[in-house]
This record gives sequence, structure tokens and C-alpha cells, in this order.
Amino acid sequence: MSERSHASAAPARAPGPATSPRADVGVAVRTEPLGGSPLARAALAGTLPHAWYPPMPTGTAEWRLHADAVRLQFSAGAWFELLRPAFDVSGEAAARLERSAAGAGIVVTTGQQPGLFGGPLYTLSKAISARALADALEERTGLPVAPVFWAATDDADFEEARGTVVALDGAVRTLRLEAEPIEGTPMSAVPMGDDVRPLFDVLARAAGSAAFVEALDAARAAYVPGATVGDAYVRLLRALLEPLGIAVIDASHPAVREAGFNLLRRALMQSAAIETALAQRTAAIEAAGFAPQVPDVAGRTLVFRDDADGRKARVAVADARAIVPSVKRGSLGPNVLLRPVMERSILPTVAYVAGPGEYAYFAQVSAVATALGVPQPLAVPRWSVTIVEPHVRRALDHLGLDVDDLRHPHAPEADLARRAMPAAVSQALDAVRDAVARATDALREHDEARALLPAPAVEGAARSLEHRIQRLERRYLAALKRRDDVETRALAVARSALFPDGVRQERALNALPLVARHGPALLDAMLAAARTHADALVDGTTRA
Repeated sequence: MSERSHASAAPARAPGPATSPRADVGVAVRTEPLGGSPLARAALAGTLPHAWYPPMPTGTAEWRLHADAVRLQFSAGAWFELLRPAFDVSGEAAARLERSAAGAGIVVTTGQQPGLFGGPLYTLSKAISARALADALEERTGLPVAPVFWAATDDADFEEARGTVVALDGAVRTLRLEAEPIEGTPMSAVPMGDDVRPLFDVLARAAGSAAFVEALDAARAAYVPGATVGDAYVRLLRALLEPLGIAVIDASHPAVREAGFNLLRRALMQSAAIETALAQRTAAIEAAGFAPQVPDVAGRTLVFRDDADGRKARVAVADARAIVPSVKRGSLGPNVLLRPVMERSILPTVAYVAGPGEYAYFAQVSAVATALGVPQPLAVPRWSVTIVEPHVRRALDHLGLDVDDLRHPHAPEADLARRAMPAAVSQALDAVRDAVARATDALREHDEARALLPAPAVEGAARSLEHRIQRLERRYLAALKRRDDVETRALAVARSALFPDGVRQERALNALPLVARHGPALLDAMLAAARTHADALVDGTTRA
């Protein structure tokens, strides 16, 4: 991955629309609506109370005022010196952090819990979104701005971390680690076994003729037996993101826990007030017709405490105040609603770049911050993308379809099957329908028939016959869809690449094969499209 230099101001954005194919990579980078739950969509539309979501700055002057307010809360450089071991950063990413720390600058953050081999494409699109917004704000405000990726290796959701999805030979392959850690074990403490090697081999096959082998080499070096899921994730992300100027902070590192320790103890001391504030916010969200993104857990604080074996457990509200005097430094961690508040307290974060689920739960995060009496973190929507590679475009063109046609499960397959239906079969089915219609019409009209049976009996028989004809037609269509012909294979290639298992590409498909095939040029194209989105955020012309 080529390293790109930056002046103190961000580079000018690349010309051309982000949604059009770029000749340098032959790939279409499509900006998509972010989507999400009704709560997330309402938040993105700006229709929810300001108490739930702080107003997003609009225009350069407002962003500069917001940035200045954040900067004033941090001693120049001190935050970076305290957290430097957790960044373990080098290259252009280190240079940007150094400039931000030395110049009383700010950071734009995003983050994600570990996923196998880096996880789905949105891990990369979130990181690139943060970089694009950092560039835009640096250019507009004149302040040094560094993008930061928060690697949530303290997360204990192994089901989320153990797997990933690749497209291979027109089929969707799910890769899964075999380990079964004890519940509550953070990913920084879950070692991988020998099964990770054959899983990597499948990933490499999915990459095909990789022009950018450095991406696969980085994954091969990170994902080895004995390495933990969290450590491998951090090592891979640093290899991919640091050359782009994006620093990766390891949330499990002792420096992060030390920096957040006082806030976490404060959250324990004020746990009853936080519980009340969250219950009130949950009630308000429900009264407005929405479902809270994060369900309440009655009687539990937002703070995890490590047990003697390093497993995480949420502290009970009833025990919270009593344990504060004796709790060991480094033994506490935040849950999902407290994490953004803690991050905002240890980093000069001007904005957190959020996915749709995260954006929804920031309606609850603001209640936590208010109860603690600390600044509310500002969330902004990330850029969302679909990557259409040349071979996928050719498959779509062969079928006469576009990307959006595949959003509907089974509809393209059924349409293709209908087009492939032999004329004789189609005509015979139509003839059966016509014959049934004529016969039932005759029964309805004939006086003696009406005298023998009531009309509803005839109508019921007609519906039953039509149902049987439709069932017969569906069986013909199913047989046609199972045929291994050119159209079927082309559709399988397009669907596995764009909507694997019926899920949008970005939310399921692993990013590494894409990066390996197209390299830095693809990343440049993604950054150009993300910059358009970032500029619109700064200008206040869009929220999603």
C-alpha cells in the first residue's frame, strides 16, 4: 500500500462523481443511502429532539467554534503522550497525530469491534469516512485534524468476531473460527487455533489474481495460530490504514483503561442517576414511536469489571458505589453506551463517524453524558458504499439488470426463469387457465347448475383450480432456476458479490479480496467519494 504525503492542509478532493466508474481501477464506487432503523432514519433527518442529538454544526464557522470548544478541554499534546502506547503508530498516521497533538488540534474518530480478517467492507468504509471528514475539517478550519480508528478489542461478542463472508466462484462462503471461549472473554484474550490457516487459504482464493498482494500478506502475518482475535485485528488494520494516515487505537491497551479509569469510577458512583436517566430516555423514545437501539438491563451499570480470569461482567447498580474505593486500576471498561462518552473524555474528538445502529443508540448516549455532567459526543453519519467490479458489471449487463434489481430476493431469478420458460409450456399453462375460466363461467351462467350448487361453491372450486395451476407453474419455474446455464451463473456471480445471502455487500462481504484485486487505486476512489460526503456534512447540505 503506497504511502501518501499530506501537507498541513488536506489534499484537494479528486474530481468526478463518486458514483461513476473510474478508469484507473475499472470499478464503480457507488455512494448509497445509509439506511437503518426508523429511529436512525429520523435522527438522520434531524427530526428528533436536540436533547437526544446535539445539533450538527453547519458551515466552516460553526465547525470551527465546535472544534475550539473541544480543544479547550485538552492540554496540548498531553492526551497523545498518555495514549501513545495504545496507538503504537508509525508513518503518515503518526505524523498526523503528532501535528494534531502539537498544534492543539482535534481528531475525528470511528471504530468497530473485531471481525475475522478485518470484517465486512463497512469497517473500511468507516475508516475512510473518518479520514475524509478529517481532511475536510482540516482544510476548512485550518486546524490539524487526525483520523482515528477505535479498535474495540475489549468487546466480548465472539459470534460477531469469529466469522466473515467471501464470494467465491459465484457462491457465498462463510468462514468461521472454531474456538468456543468462555462467555465474557474479550477478543483481546481469545487465541486462534490452527483452523485459521485453512480459512486464510479460502480468503486468498476469493481474492483471485491479486494485484496488490501486500493486503493478503498483512492478513497472513496477522492471523496466525496463537495470536488473539483482537491482536490480529489491530495488526491487520494498522497495516492497511496507517499508510492512509489513519491511526488505530487498541481499546484493550492498559493506556486506554488508565486514561478512562476516573470516568469509569465516576460512572459507578453515579450509576443510579444514569440508570434513571436511561429509563426516562427509553420511555421518551418509545413514546415517540421508536424502539431503543440498546435495551435497558435493569439493575446493571454501564461499567464492566474484569474478574480474576479476565472475563467481563457488568457491575450491579446495588454494588457500584461500594466497590469504587477498592477497584483495581485497569480492571474497568465501558459498555456500548458509555464507550463514546469515555472516548470523548480521553480524546479531543470533534465528531464520531457512526453507522446506522450506532447513530440510533446515540439517542441514549446523550442521556448518559448528561447524567454524568460531561460533554455529549457528536455523531455524524458515515459514508455508505457499494463496489461494483468489472466482472460483476459484465454479469449485470448480460442479464439486463442493475445493482438495485438485486435488492429484492428471488425476483431476478423468477424473472429470468419466466423468460427462459419454453413457449410450448407457457402456452399450455395459459390454455389450462383459459379452459378453467370458460368452464367456471359456464357453470355460473347455467340455470340448472346454479340450482344444484350455490355460487360460493363454484367460486371456491375456481380458486382451488387456479391455485393448483399456479403451483404447477412455480414448479416449472423452480426447475428452470436450478438449471446451470449462462444466465444462472451470471446471476450467481452478481448476487454473491453485491447481496451475499440477501444482505447488502457492505454489511457482509469481507473487504480484503476487493483491496487485494484493486489496491491503492480503489482506496483512492473510495476516498474521493467519501470526501464528497464529508464536504456535504461540513456544509450542512446532507445528513446521510
